[in-house]
Formats: sequence, structure tokens, C-alpha cells
Amino acid sequence: MSELRLLGPAEIRDLAELTGVTPTKKLGQNFVIDANTVRRIVRVAEVEAGDVVVEVGPGLGSLTLGLLEAGARVVAVEIDGRLAEQLPVTVSQLAPDAASRLTVVHRDALAVTELPEQPVRLVANLPYNVSVPVLLHLLEHFPSLRSGVVMVQAEVGHRIAADPGSKVYGAPSVKAAWYGRWRTAGNVSRQIFWPVPNVDSVLVGFERHDQPPGDEELRRRTFELVDAAFQQRRKTLRQSLSRVYGEPAAAAEALEAAGLQPSLRGEQLTLDDFARLAAARV
Repeated sequence: MSELRLLGPAEIRDLAELTGVTPTKKLGQNFVIDANTVRRIVRVAEVEAGDVVVEVGPGLGSLTLGLLEAGARVVAVEIDGRLAEQLPVTVSQLAPDAASRLTVVHRDALAVTELPEQPVRLVANLPYNVSVPVLLHLLEHFPSLRSGVVMVQAEVGHRIAADPGSKVYGAPSVKAAWYGRWRTAGNVSRQIFWPVPNVDSVLVGFERHDQPPGDEELRRRTFELVDAAFQQRRKTLRQSLSRVYGEPAAAAEALEAAGLQPSLRGEQLTLDDFARLAAARV
């Protein structure tokens, strides 16, 4: 595909002024102002012409234009009405030939359960304050998503991609693993954002499992155990899971029946361990 004119610092500030948008922490708004970073994200995500890509929080359109440049069909989910209204205008002005490949959905991503097209990739600069809930929500409701790359706060990204036993392994790690295989895919400089955030960022990529570990009921039971295990992560599973099983003795019995030591802690269990324990519950 031919290169488009992507947004730089001056264009971003002009668009923000035009729309009356002042970036807010409440909505997790930090706009990307570097075209090289945009193209890097699209490249890492392996976006191909014709792919249907869902983008959450497109903001002023930096990444949207990069995805369109690659030939993708973009479904952009934007909660801010001013930005949702401006985005098609910006694309029509800077990439008129690509405008027909953009659909804007003005909604909170956490409330979206249907889209005009079934996306095969998720590529987004996720709002930092809701990045994990949005990610898990989309993976739950859109099984058509096969892969993706998201930019998130570095601390959160490393947690999502963590392996069992890691100090940062937690509930997001296990829940994300239900849906696919995860990896960190490179750091991102603070200076490519406006305004400059006070945290570092990282790219996180995933490839969806061909088959989920179980059905919806097993997922619900597994996630309940995961939440209980990590809400009191310093306690043994015998103690932390007692609120699920009613008492420590019952939790210990269930763990032993699943071949797990009651003295273990949540950070030592794999997704398969949690799922096996959940499957044994009646």
C-alpha cells in the first residue's frame, strides 16, 4: 500500500484545539505523535491488507491512519463523542481513498458486545486506566480475534505476559493466558506521546489459542479461583481459597484432589492448574 500522511506533533495539537479536547487522565488519553512508532506498531502486529482490525481509543487518529495505510479495514471504538465525530473527517482529509475502510463506533469499549464487522486483529493504544478490563472483555466477546498488539503501561504489560513464578505474575497473567499466548514486543519512549505520561509503555502481542481451555462455565469458575488466589497473594492457597470453598479444610481437600499442595501460593500455579481445580468443583 502507498504511504499516507500520518499525524505529527503539530497536527495532533491542531486537532485537539479544533475539537476542544484537553487530554484527561480520567479517560487515559495520551496521543501518539510519532509516525515511526505508529508504523512500528502496525508492523509488529503483522497487519495485512484486507484485515478487519478493531482499534480501541483511536483518539485523534494517529494509529488509525497507520492501520489504513497498511490496507486494513478499521473498526474504531471511541468513548469521547468529539473524537468519534472528528475521526472520519480527519481520515477523509488525509486519506480520502481509505475513508470507506473506516467505521467509527461511539461507545464505551467495555459495553461493546457486537461490531459491524468481525475483527481478526486487535491493535490499539489502550487507555491506561482500563487496559486490562478492555482487553479481557474484547477477547471474551469476540472469538474472531486471532492476534493483536496493544500498547499499555509497562508495568501492566509485563504483568499480562508474565510466566508462573514471576514476581509480577498475577490474575491478569492467568486470565490472559486463557485466551492465548502472550509476549512483550518492545518498549516505547514516553516522548512519542502528547502529553508526555509519567510512566513507561510497552507493546504486548498475543496469538489466540486454536481451542479455549474449556467452556464458558469453566472459564467463570477458573476466573473466580484466580481472583480469590491473588486477592490475598501472600497467603497459601489453603487460606486464600477458603472463601470460595467455605473453609480452609475444604479448600485443602479440593487442592489435594486436584494434585496441588495446599501450601502453594497462587503465583506458583499455571492456568492449567487453576482450570483443573475449577473443573473438579461441583
